[in-house]
Amino acid sequence: MKTLCNLAFASAVAFSVGCFQATSKPTADVATSKPTADVATSKPTADVATSGATAEEATPRETMNKTTQNVLNLDQAMTDGGVLAATNIPSADPLTQSAAAYRTTVGKIGAMAVHQAIQIRDAQSIKDPKPLSYDELMKEIIRNDQPDGIQLAMLPYYQEYAWDAKSQTLVVVDFPARKEERQKQLDGN
Repeated sequence: MKTLCNLAFASAVAFSVGCFQATSKPTADVATSKPTADVATSKPTADVATSGATAEEATPRETMNKTTQNVLNLDQAMTDGGVLAATNIPSADPLTQSAAAYRTTVGKIGAMAVHQAIQIRDAQSIKDPKPLSYDELMKEIIRNDQPDGIQLAMLPYYQEYAWDAKSQTLVVVDFPARKEERQKQLDGN
């Protein structure tokens, strides 16, 4: 019962700590996680060159009860300024601790779902199990736009899932530039 109450509290806190629905136009179709036409055709601004993140990327997105199939290639994500997300839960104060616990748990559960799907794939394969490339992961495991594809829980605006082909695991990547851009938006700069 205590665990259930803690989970409910963590969910409520995560919603209130930055997981609100964006007040601007959505940047991606929530059902498919594909960029909307406005985002796909938008041109970078001068602000992008200085901060590394667009205003759309730094806009909080709705995460509660939302899913995504957006998985990046880890090498490309790191090139774009991403860093591996911390898997520890800091204990600064109860509010941020609960939100951090929620974010960390969601990422770990997504990684476990992908790992289980890979194990099932390998068990069903007549051939020897082989490592998955990013493209194979997206086609065989995530299965974008397929009803039987894996639906991962939506992460906050500054985090994305990424495939680490070397260790064959799904990881969560933080994009610090998105946080910086969001702070600039809030500060009015």
